Amino acid sequence: MNPESLVASAAINIGLALVLLSLFSILKKQPSNADVYYARRLSKNHLLNFDSYFTLRRYLPTVSWISRAFRVTEDEIIDAAGLDALVVIRFFKFGIKFFVVCSVVGLLILLPTNYDGQERPSGTNHSMDSFAISNIKSGSNRLWVHFSCLCFVSLYGLYLLYKEYKVILALRIQQLRRVRHRPEQFTVLVREIPFCVEHKARACCVDHFFLKHHPFTYHSYQILYDGKDLEELLRQAKVIAKKIEDLSQGGAGIEKHKREASLLDQSEKDVAKLSLQQEKLEELRLKIQQLQCEHMLTEKELPVAFVTFKSRLGAALVSQSQQHSHPLVWITEMAPEPRDVSWRNLTIPYRILPLCNLVVVLAAAVLTLFFAIPVTAVQGIAKFEKLKKWFPPAMAVQLIPGLRSIVTGYLPSFILNGFIYLVPFAILGMAKLAGCSSKSKEEIKACNMVFYFLVGNVFFLSLISGSLLDEIGEYLSHPRNIPAHLASAVSAQIEDVYDTVYETCGQYWPYIHHYILVAVILMQITMIGLFGLKAKPAASISTIPLLILTLLFNEYCKIRFLPTFYNYSIQNAKENDDLDEKNNHLEINIENASSAYCPPCLQPWNFMESVSSSTDPLVSSQDLKINDLSP
Repeated sequence: MNPESLVASAAINIGLALVLLSLFSILKKQPSNADVYYARRLSKNHLLNFDSYFTLRRYLPTVSWISRAFRVTEDEIIDAAGLDALVVIRFFKFGIKFFVVCSVVGLLILLPTNYDGQERPSGTNHSMDSFAISNIKSGSNRLWVHFSCLCFVSLYGLYLLYKEYKVILALRIQQLRRVRHRPEQFTVLVREIPFCVEHKARACCVDHFFLKHHPFTYHSYQILYDGKDLEELLRQAKVIAKKIEDLSQGGAGIEKHKREASLLDQSEKDVAKLSLQQEKLEELRLKIQQLQCEHMLTEKELPVAFVTFKSRLGAALVSQSQQHSHPLVWITEMAPEPRDVSWRNLTIPYRILPLCNLVVVLAAAVLTLFFAIPVTAVQGIAKFEKLKKWFPPAMAVQLIPGLRSIVTGYLPSFILNGFIYLVPFAILGMAKLAGCSSKSKEEIKACNMVFYFLVGNVFFLSLISGSLLDEIGEYLSHPRNIPAHLASAVSAQIEDVYDTVYETCGQYWPYIHHYILVAVILMQITMIGLFGLKAKPAASISTIPLLILTLLFNEYCKIRFLPTFYNYSIQNAKENDDLDEKNNHLEINIENASSAYCPPCLQPWNFMESVSSSTDPLVSSQDLKINDLSP
């Protein structure tokens, strides 16, 4: 890439950023957009100050909101949006701390070192290669400067990672204390429940098993059912209820028109339609009640249940221990938040989940291979000389001053990002087929696949000398040269595209930590190859201990921090139980937890809410609690 292309790309991106910030500043000051930009404050009935009349100030961009955003404290963020929002903000702060230092090192140390590395041919005076490591002569001692910077950047990154992990772990423990009323802290998800031959059901097994083995902590359970038929009937009932609502909204007009002889027939037709729809809804209501009776539900029981305990300590002990000598029965884990449960995936048998995961991985691999086509095309655009060779009409771009810089500097990044933005939606759809028990786990799995998709495609394929087509024949003939080609390609690259955006809760931090470490390890492995290509084996060998240190740091973090993100520690569970007992909140939280995991097909819903004053649920609360057995 030449300097003009780099400047054009930077100017376009900075200009777009300024335009978007200006639009945001203007739109957020418009009263008509209050429900978009101030939804949380409106939901809490906070007063908003808007100019009630037209003023020029409403249509001028301002930057005062930026300074106010920097003054917000972490406690305010947690109170307003939760720990997940704070994790995202700390991730960006980590990036600023890390890349500012990397930029200073690169600009003040590495660029001058590379620029004076050797005599430059006249043909490369206008190339950015003069600032790359490829400009350093083989065997030059200047490579030790790169080695020193590599060590400094790596160790600085590891220090920041350790510091962030420690802080976020402490914040997670505090957040668990703040939200100790949430039902998932008392609830365990149990899978692969055996079938009771004597009673021809699974529900009795749950009650008997936990009464026998956990008599002092077990409280109640909610067995799950295969509710596909019920869900279909509920869907039909909602459609009919919507039709009744639409017809009823014209009820006042019907009464008015009945006084007019010319419209009497039409009014009678509308009344007849309304009566017909009400009869259909009543038929569906009876069918739903029939399917929701205890006898019918027993036939549709699934080997899955949510078990509630009398304390967080009891739930934590059960979720983290093996309940049976056969490890594939009575499988336990901490329950997800009720609104986070993926009810559809809980119907998938636990034993076929590995097969589902394998299918998802294979599908992601196929997507990665097919994505190589646009990546290769984009790199062809970036290499204008090769683009002219493949597509001679592209030479016309040179006739317009400055257009070549835009085409080679900004267009490849724009096209590549356009394709990349489509990838998360496809991969998230794949992740939903993996059988995860919660929506957050689906998103985490999708996040993992997107990250490795970007590493495999946008990073590796983009670096293979800029053109996969030019190299594929040589790779097939000399497969041993692939690492060397990768290393030599990195030395000439200055534009890489990374786009990883996913977040659900504080449990995302271990994955963010892992992604950053993978990037650091890739950097170190690449530099080992580069030093070898530059005839500096001593630098390559010296980098190996740094790589080993990074791997050991990763293992240490897995031992030191990771378990607390996956499990609810016994110490924290006991402390939170003691706080609830002190405040007399324990019994209330237990009762809320025992009724929080009612399956959607059994939840009461009044279809006639908008057309009738009746508030009676479709199914009584007694019918819904047929499995809420207490010891």
